[in-house]
Amino acid sequence: MSDVELVLRSTRVITPEGTRAASVAVAAGKIMAVLAHDAEVPAGARLEDFGDDVLLPGLVDTHVHVNDPGRTEWEGFWTATRAAAAGGITTLIDMPLNSLPPTTTVDNLRTKKEVAAAKAHIDVGFWGGALPDNVKDLRPLHDAGVFGFKAFLSPSGVDEFPELDQEQLAQSLAEIAGFGGLLIVHAEDPHHLAAAPQKGGQKYADFLASRPRDAEDTAIENLIAQAKRLNARVHVLHLSSSDALPLIAAAKAEGVRLTVETCPHYLTLTAEEVPDGASEFKCCPPIREATNQDLLWQALADGTIDCVVTDHSPSTADLKTDDFATAWGGISGLQLSLSAVWTEARKRGHSLEDVVRWMSSRTARLVGLDDRKGAIEAGRDADFAVLAPDETFTVDPAALQHRNRVTAYAGKTLSGVVKSTWLRGERIVAEGEFSEPTGQLLARHP
Repeated sequence: MSDVELVLRSTRVITPEGTRAASVAVAAGKIMAVLAHDAEVPAGARLEDFGDDVLLPGLVDTHVHVNDPGRTEWEGFWTATRAAAAGGITTLIDMPLNSLPPTTTVDNLRTKKEVAAAKAHIDVGFWGGALPDNVKDLRPLHDAGVFGFKAFLSPSGVDEFPELDQEQLAQSLAEIAGFGGLLIVHAEDPHHLAAAPQKGGQKYADFLASRPRDAEDTAIENLIAQAKRLNARVHVLHLSSSDALPLIAAAKAEGVRLTVETCPHYLTLTAEEVPDGASEFKCCPPIREATNQDLLWQALADGTIDCVVTDHSPSTADLKTDDFATAWGGISGLQLSLSAVWTEARKRGHSLEDVVRWMSSRTARLVGLDDRKGAIEAGRDADFAVLAPDETFTVDPAALQHRNRVTAYAGKTLSGVVKSTWLRGERIVAEGEFSEPTGQLLARHP
């Protein structure tokens, strides 16, 4: 222990074995040991004592649209990673679309890395994209270190990232399964969407009717069938329809290689509370009713849903018009995700250990980073968030680090204040003060 540089101490440290009083010894950016709370601090090491504030592993958000380069006015690596750090997130995986160019070739991945390298306040990895015409690019992208491939089964909202039909899905999935990769899927069936009433206007109920649950259910059913046929690994993005849960549970019981995520907005916001014209609440698939939300929480508790990620999908404020049909669909939630989920989780009898499992350890496992991220134990990166779980704050959009401070959480009172965030043993934000960017660009393990 002579090389220990830093000891972080708290009466509440969340470890894989549970929450306990402990001292965490750090050297060279790694956790060396989790020791007794009153363990002697090695000579030359610095002690940071957080008292009763909770020390938890930095969150791993595997669903973030940074939009950089090309649509940097929507977000960008500098602002996205600052917002993430302010919210206790120490690793994010960037989605391949909404940037220009999209991450659909090795050259485009290289472009994105060049842009991200100097701006990342936290660690950043990258998803690749699966398009109708880029099957030949999937293996090279995999070899270049992307963590998997995103596909849409209905229009994505941007012309440069077209959806896959069922035949194209089969071709891409067969290719990805052939090299042991992961396909992550926006699962809404275009035929059900086309058949749904499309009224437009300011009424949220009309928008909700335009994205029916059966669009998700059918797309997920078809995806499961393809995954089962090919023994492929697939992941359902941003599940909102509770009607799909029996299909998912049955597929998992059969041994289909399927994982599923949901998002803070589906767990904390309800269709009933969305005001007319308030398109800051618009996302696809949509925020649904309170009874649907209850079933999503139940599925998180029983493991049918694996994890919780933000699907942070910002835009400029002018694209959030008061017409739900034409407004950009996306919720900005990076900075607020931990507090939002914790606020609702504690009301429903869940613990911070549950939140860490959903938002850190299981997300790290999803992308194969669970040897480095997602837990406070020896050998992992010294990535931490320090949380005052009982302190509350009222969301003020002006206090957010997001480039465009449009938020569905404005005015809400949330529990859980992130006091500081640490990346590889260095404090990167505390009390609103940020260090210079020290994030690393991550690649999938070979």
